[in-house]
Amino acid sequence: MKTGIKQNTSQLLMGVKDKTLPLALMLTCLFSLAIGLMPLNLAASQCKLSSQFNQLSQIEHQISLTELDNGLIVRQLNRPQQSTVAIASQFNVGSRNEIAGQTGYAHLFEHLLFKGSENAPNESYPQQMSAIGARFNASTHFDYTNYYVTVPAQALELSLFLEADRFIRPVLSETTVKNQQGAVLEEMATSIDNQPYLRPAMEYLLSQVAGSPYAHAIIGSKADVTSATAAELEQFHQRYYRPDAMQLSLVGKIEIDSTNTIKQYFADWQAPQHNLDEFSAVSVTPTATKTEIIDKRGPWPALLMAWHTVGRQHPDFEAVSLLQSHLFQNLKSALAANTLENPPQMLSYSIPLTMENHGVTNLVLVPRANTSLDELQNLVESLFSQVIENGLNDQALCSLKTVALNDINQQLSNSQTLAKYLSNTSKRDKFFPLTQPWRRTEAVTSADIQRVTQEYFIDKAVRVDLLPPWYIRWGKGLLEILPQGFSEKLERWAL
Repeated sequence: MKTGIKQNTSQLLMGVKDKTLPLALMLTCLFSLAIGLMPLNLAASQCKLSSQFNQLSQIEHQISLTELDNGLIVRQLNRPQQSTVAIASQFNVGSRNEIAGQTGYAHLFEHLLFKGSENAPNESYPQQMSAIGARFNASTHFDYTNYYVTVPAQALELSLFLEADRFIRPVLSETTVKNQQGAVLEEMATSIDNQPYLRPAMEYLLSQVAGSPYAHAIIGSKADVTSATAAELEQFHQRYYRPDAMQLSLVGKIEIDSTNTIKQYFADWQAPQHNLDEFSAVSVTPTATKTEIIDKRGPWPALLMAWHTVGRQHPDFEAVSLLQSHLFQNLKSALAANTLENPPQMLSYSIPLTMENHGVTNLVLVPRANTSLDELQNLVESLFSQVIENGLNDQALCSLKTVALNDINQQLSNSQTLAKYLSNTSKRDKFFPLTQPWRRTEAVTSADIQRVTQEYFIDKAVRVDLLPPWYIRWGKGLLEILPQGFSEKLERWAL
């Protein structure tokens, strides 16, 4: 049993052994340790990121890492000045693990883990958590499912017992399954089907990766969710909820011997004989495509643009992330700067999809009355052209990295956010979950930004025109050809 592994030189060089860690990854960790002991390179020093990086490094140095013999990975960070403890549990199972006919099972099972276990039947878990003043929730993603709770420090042992009980010994009845099927179907209707444009746009984007594990929605299909049985969901649990697919993180005031408490409740949990599912990068040949979605509920036209990029394990991931930030993601983005005066869009938002083995950059633009969707596309394409032609100067690149590093530090000041972040650590960052991802970001150059722009974005946009009923489209078309001042007056009146 491997316990108490701190992020420091002596213990790593003394020979931390991990039966699941390839030699290449161990060498990478040792190399990362070496550069971690060096000062930031010249570019970072000129960018004045040392103080922010030091904050990140100091937090990481205080994190203890334990791996139980059954493969469960545990990270702990004691913050004695606090009165609560955040617990985050992440399982390496999401919608990508689902087979045909069982879409939505990962999300449905997430619901069921709040509805009874061997020692906390029925509604006992939410009732006990509410009684002690805990905050708890969960979410399902393409690659993983996470569960998180913040409890008073004195309730840590009880909470670990309840977490272990529901993860290892859930109790599923046909009645409970039926009730949660109804809850999921209601969620599906409210968040997807009752929203204009959303369902067909989502299905069109998913069709771009047909044949891959990411080709269906996380929430699943109505037919599959409705037909799920307790027996099938129990099999789903036995296959995917296993200690070697779990990362557990504690952040906050840890007053008990938490390591031994975790061993007490989790160490006897044995992994099944079959191997974990393995996945490779999604193979997509990005090409420019265009389609229209007409929805009678649509109040106004909008432009959806998407670009297929890379997953978070890919060497280009950090460069793509910085490019997204530069173009769309903050108040000083290129889009904001180019539309500061009299912007052609009423609204813009971008929420990139980040998966383990694929990525999608997306942008939704809602046009002003006198702006066409074609004009908005031309605007976006001009932003990419500027990057190709000019790159990013040192100041702009430094600003992007500063924003990225500040965002990380700001997020990690919250114990629950930090616990979730640690439980989402990738294998390559196992020993350096905070500093190693940043090192990759810090190494991105302007040439890297230009290269990924050319490779993943130029002439590769998936364009979806989101169109309202004909009479709104007719009125919008008329406003586009009227004098600008008149169109703007009508727009203000309508709004």
